Amino acid sequence: MAEDFDYPTDQYVLLGKIAKVHGLKGEVKIYSYSGQAKNFCGYKELVLVDSAGCLTLPLDVLKVRVQGKMAITQLSSVTSRNQAEEIVGHGVLVKKNRLPDTAEDEYYWYQYEGKLIHDLAGQTIGRVESLFNNGAQDILVVKSGAGEILIPVTKSIIVQETADALIVDPPAGLLDLVHEADD
Repeated sequence: MAEDFDYPTDQYVLLGKIAKVHGLKGEVKIYSYSGQAKNFCGYKELVLVDSAGCLTLPLDVLKVRVQGKMAITQLSSVTSRNQAEEIVGHGVLVKKNRLPDTAEDEYYWYQYEGKLIHDLAGQTIGRVESLFNNGAQDILVVKSGAGEILIPVTKSIIVQETADALIVDPPAGLLDLVHEADD
C-alpha cells in the first residue's frame, strides 16, 4: 500500500515511489502503487515529494520503459547515478489536471477515497480509507466502526455511484465479518 507523504491532495495524485536507481545515467525505478507501471508512459511531467513534504518543481519525463510493477524512468535534471540516489524514497506525484480523461467505466483511486459506502437499504457501512490492487482487481479499504472491511471493486458489488457515496450490493457474509470484528 501507499506510504504517507504530505502534499496538497487537492492538486496532486500520488502515483508511486522511487524505489531504486537504475544504471549510471540517472534513471530510476518507480514503483507504481496502482500496479500499472505502463501508465507512467503517458505522463509528460512529474513532481517529487520527500518525507518532509517538500515538492520539487515539475520534472520532464524524458523516457519510460516498463519492467513488471516498475517504470524505469529518466527525469530531466537527474543525469547521474549520484543525483538519482538523492531522490530514492521520494513520492511521485502528478497534477490532477494532467491526468488523462477516464472512460465511462474507469476511475482514479483518489476519486473513491473518502466516499461513504452505503448498502442497498441505505444503511451506511463506512468510508473509503484507501485502495489497493490485489492483482485481480482493485480493493476498497473501508473504515467501519472500529475495524475495516475490504470490498472488491466490481460492477456486481458497486452498483451505483453518487458525488459523495458508493452504493454496494455485497455478497452474503461479507459485512458479517465487520460486525463480528466490532463485537
